[in-house]
Amino acid sequence: MKGIILNIDKALGFVSREQVYACEDRVKAATEALHRGSGAGSDFLGWLNLPSSITEAELADIEHTARLLSIGCEVVVVIGIGGSYLGTRATLEALKGSFDLLLKERGNPAILYAGHNISEDYLYELSEALRGRSFGLINISKSGTTTEPALAFRILKKQLEDAVGKEKARDRIVAVTDARKGALRTLAGREGYKTFVIPDNVGGRFSVFTPVGLLPIAVAGVSVRDLLRGAADMERATGAGVPFAENISAIYAATRNELYKGGKKIEILANFHPKLHYVAEWWKQLYGESEGKDHKGIFPASVDLTTDLHSMGQWIQDGERSIFETVISVETPGRTVFIPADEADSDGLNFLAGKRIDEVNKMAELGTSLAHVDGGVPNIRISIPELTPYYIGQLLYFFEKACGISGYLLEVNPFDQPGVEAYKKNMFALLNKPGFEKESEAIKARMQ
Repeated sequence: MKGIILNIDKALGFVSREQVYACEDRVKAATEALHRGSGAGSDFLGWLNLPSSITEAELADIEHTARLLSIGCEVVVVIGIGGSYLGTRATLEALKGSFDLLLKERGNPAILYAGHNISEDYLYELSEALRGRSFGLINISKSGTTTEPALAFRILKKQLEDAVGKEKARDRIVAVTDARKGALRTLAGREGYKTFVIPDNVGGRFSVFTPVGLLPIAVAGVSVRDLLRGAADMERATGAGVPFAENISAIYAATRNELYKGGKKIEILANFHPKLHYVAEWWKQLYGESEGKDHKGIFPASVDLTTDLHSMGQWIQDGERSIFETVISVETPGRTVFIPADEADSDGLNFLAGKRIDEVNKMAELGTSLAHVDGGVPNIRISIPELTPYYIGQLLYFFEKACGISGYLLEVNPFDQPGVEAYKKNMFALLNKPGFEKESEAIKARMQ
C-alpha cells in the first residue's frame, strides 16, 4: 500500500529502538483487546471497521442527499461541536482551496460552521452573512440538547423558516442523530426532516467516517469514496494480524508512550502546511479526550510551522524539556510556485531565484527538526504523499487506531469522557436550569 510513512529515528536519542520494540507484547495485547472487544469501553468500538463495512446503499443515500442540498443551497451550515464538526472541518480545510469562500465559481455550497461556541457576536454575524442567501442546515447531535449546537439550531432554524417558510425549510434541514431517542430525533420525526444515524457504538471523536463527517464532506464536493478507500486500506494495514514492525499505528502508540514514561508529558503536533491546522484541532480532541483521565495522559498541543517558529518556536527550542514533537510533512504540494529573480535584490533572496517555494519550506522543516532535536526535543515524523481524500482518509484512521492502542497502554478507558460534564453542571446551576436547584444553591453559596 502506498501511503503515509512513520519515521521515529529522531526520537531514538531519547528512547531506544529496543525500548520501543520491547512494547510489542503489550501493544499486541492492546490491539487484540480492541478487536475482541475485551477492553474498557468496548461498547464504543464501532469505528474500528467502519471504513470497510459501510454499504453501497448507505453511501448512495449520503451522496444523493448531498446532491439535493448542493442544488438548493448556496451555503450549508454544519451545526455541531467537538467530534460532530472537527472531523469534517479537518478534512475540508485540508482538501479545499484556501480561498474558496471568495471565489464565485465554487460549484458546491460554501460550508460554514455553528454550534461550536456560545458567542453572541459569532451567531449574529453568521445570521447576517446568511441573510438573503439560500442556505441549508446539517444539525449533528446525538441528544439534540447539547447547549452550543441546540442554541445555534434554534436560532438558524427560525431564520430559515422565516425566510422560506416551514415547508421549504424542511427540505433544507438534515438531522444526524440517534437512531431512536433524543430531542433531535423526536423533532426530526415531527417535522419530517431527512435523517442519518450516529451509530450507538461510535463516540463523537471517532465519528468522521459516519454520516457525521461523510454527509457534509460530500456536500462540499469531496469524494467520500476516496476518503473511505484510504481509511479502509489503513484499517487493513493496522489490523490485529499485522506484525508490530509493520504496523505504524502500533509503533506510534508505543513510541509516544515510552517518551511519556521518560518524562515527555506534552506532545506537539506540528505541520509545515497551513491546510493541516484543523487536522491538529481534530487530533487534539481525539487524544485529549481519550487519554486525559485518572490524572494521567500526554497533553496534546499543536503548532503551525513555519508561522509559529516566530512565536512558540522559542519555547520549543529552549523551554522546559517536557515535550516531544510529531511532525506531519506533506511530500508534494498541490500547486507549483517558483521564486522570481529581482534586479535590485534588495531583500537578498536572489540566491533562491528559480527554486520552488516548497523547496524552501522543506529546508525550513529539516532545519527546524535538526535544531529541535539538538535542543532536546524528540521528533516523530509522519510523511503524507500529498493532500488528497485518499491520504487524508489514511491519516485520520491511522491516528484513530493508534489512539485506541495508546489508551490501553496507558491503562485508561480511551472511549469515555467523564470529565466533560463538570463544567456543564456548574453552567446549568448558574443559569437556574430546572432540576439543578440544589446545585444552584450550592454554587451560589460558594460564590458569596
